[in-house]
Amino acid sequence: MRPPPVRPLRRGAARPGGTGMTIGKRILDLVILAIMCLLLWPFAVLIALTILIRDGRPVFFLSERMKSRDEGFQLVKFRTMTNDRDDGAASGGHKASRITATGRMLRRYRLDEIPQLWNILRGDISFVGPRPPLRRYVEMFPDLYGEVLRNRPGLTGLATLVFHKREAVLMDACHTASESEAVYVRRCVPVKAQLDLIYGRNRSICYDVMLMVATILGHTPGKPRKR
Repeated sequence: MRPPPVRPLRRGAARPGGTGMTIGKRILDLVILAIMCLLLWPFAVLIALTILIRDGRPVFFLSERMKSRDEGFQLVKFRTMTNDRDDGAASGGHKASRITATGRMLRRYRLDEIPQLWNILRGDISFVGPRPPLRRYVEMFPDLYGEVLRNRPGLTGLATLVFHKREAVLMDACHTASESEAVYVRRCVPVKAQLDLIYGRNRSICYDVMLMVATILGHTPGKPRKR
């Protein structure tokens, strides 16, 4: 498929090979991280024990993701599926039978993503930014993701808020691994990338705060003002 056209970033946005992380954005991340760790650590311990008792080891799921076109890292989540060494890339309806009862509850409220606070502490991701892609999709569309990943990936972001529900509907309707892969590449990657590029052109501390508030409230953010 043909990737969406790439528009140049505005002046001051992250450049190729850069960190995609300003000092102000990093400070904001660390302040919010400290608050969330104080609030969420009892829930994280309880969830970990629940998974261990009900579903066994491993408690955590590690997945290689990319924070730049060339640099990967291990994204951490609570495990929500039964183990499968031959796990494919795109998660579609064909994997629904593997979701555990505990995992279903965690996914509903996005509690499986609490361990990503560790990734934020390490600086792998920010609270707000593009969702970090798998290596295979970066290799499939290197120029596109080279532009998207000029901004540090995030726990939430514009694409997550605007397209997450639609993506879930599209992927849940897929019944095989090959169908899931085709739908994700053809119908999800282009839309998410365009939204990520919109975020990159309008990124600011205020916009990040707005997207975090929208995530907490479950609202879809409005269009950013043109610069």
